[in-house]
Amino acid sequence: MSTEAIKMRGPVRGTRDVRRVAVGSGVGAVIETYDFIGFGTAAALYFGTAFFPGGDALTGVLLSFATLGVGFAARPLGGIIGGHLGDRVGRKPVLVTSLIVMGLATFAIGLLPTYAVAGIVAPILLVTVRIIQGLAFGAEWGGAILMTYEHAPWRSKGSFTGIVQAGFPVGLLMANLVFLISVHLPGDWAWRVPFLASILLVIVGLIIRSKVPESPVFEDVKSEGKVLKSPLTEVIKTDWRNILRGIGLRVAETAGYAVSVTYLISYLNTNKITESWQTLTALCIAAGVGIFATWGWAKLTDRIGRRPLYIVVCALGILWGFLMFLGVNTAVYPLIVVVIVLSYAVFQNALAGCQGAWFPELFTANTRTSGASLAYQISAMVSGFTPFITTLLFASFGWAGPAALFSLYAAIGLVAALATRETWTREQREAVVAAERQHSIA
Repeated sequence: MSTEAIKMRGPVRGTRDVRRVAVGSGVGAVIETYDFIGFGTAAALYFGTAFFPGGDALTGVLLSFATLGVGFAARPLGGIIGGHLGDRVGRKPVLVTSLIVMGLATFAIGLLPTYAVAGIVAPILLVTVRIIQGLAFGAEWGGAILMTYEHAPWRSKGSFTGIVQAGFPVGLLMANLVFLISVHLPGDWAWRVPFLASILLVIVGLIIRSKVPESPVFEDVKSEGKVLKSPLTEVIKTDWRNILRGIGLRVAETAGYAVSVTYLISYLNTNKITESWQTLTALCIAAGVGIFATWGWAKLTDRIGRRPLYIVVCALGILWGFLMFLGVNTAVYPLIVVVIVLSYAVFQNALAGCQGAWFPELFTANTRTSGASLAYQISAMVSGFTPFITTLLFASFGWAGPAALFSLYAAIGLVAALATRETWTREQREAVVAAERQHSIA
């Protein structure tokens, strides 16, 4: 393997700070997911009546999900800004700044007036804060993943980036546990308290992240004078194919999640299949399983490569769209729990577990943050408006519409996986093991 390829991956055995970096990045992922996903839960359960009253229930849900989508639409811009700064200034400053912005925006949601108090100003303020959330979340992922990836040992890059990716189900679990508790609070406090409480998590996250060292790969790029003036322009010009492949890979995971979790919560509640507390309980169980599932899937990619797992899960996902809705339509609660757990722990977590190492490996070191962030966040626009689209599909075609959409997303992911090269081949794995054994690479 060439010297340049070695530098792109960082130290073969990783740095001594890798565990601290992984935990620090993972804690940030927990907090940012708590903030961002909490909005999705509140949109499904509360925001339709709190900010968009006056019409029928369907209209309220549509407007609420449209607001949810605005945040996802802002994520590519956040990814562009964060990616540019990550490749120009460093990974660490992006990590700290994105966390501060996300925390303040989320806390502000808990203070917003409702439509009953402020009229049309209320939803305008909600949309504004949601856009700020989207910008911060868009900048977050690239910095957190790449810091961990570039500190990690070659043989364990999937495992360590899996710690960061596992932060997302932890955040999901925490957000829904808080909502599960707050559902018993009177009036608007049921949704205000979870947002206000997030400020405590932000303080803890900032303390941890302030102690995380900069990426050794970025330090090498900077010391060799290879920092690009416009990494975004360079990666679009030279690596646009990998950006498109990354978008396709990510759509299967993030837009699939939007159908199988975000929309499904609304579907179960709107159609009176379950009570709110039952839905949140099922989601908490899925998130708890997902913490270990995400890391387990990520670790598996260190043994078999990134591509094979993606292909298998996406192929199965094409069938799962219809099986998922057939399962929840039985109204048998234990079966509903199983469906939600499988939807999350397999069809989302496995793909997310692959992405932590696969996406950084598709791009060069001096454009890595820009390229990976751009691919990752552009696809978020699709997922952001998916609950809105699925609501319309259900109104026109019944449950078969959302089911078909999930299967379509899985098919897109399958095609993208087949078109994307493997970045951690058997030959590479064997060469690294041999090099470590012989101490031939420092």
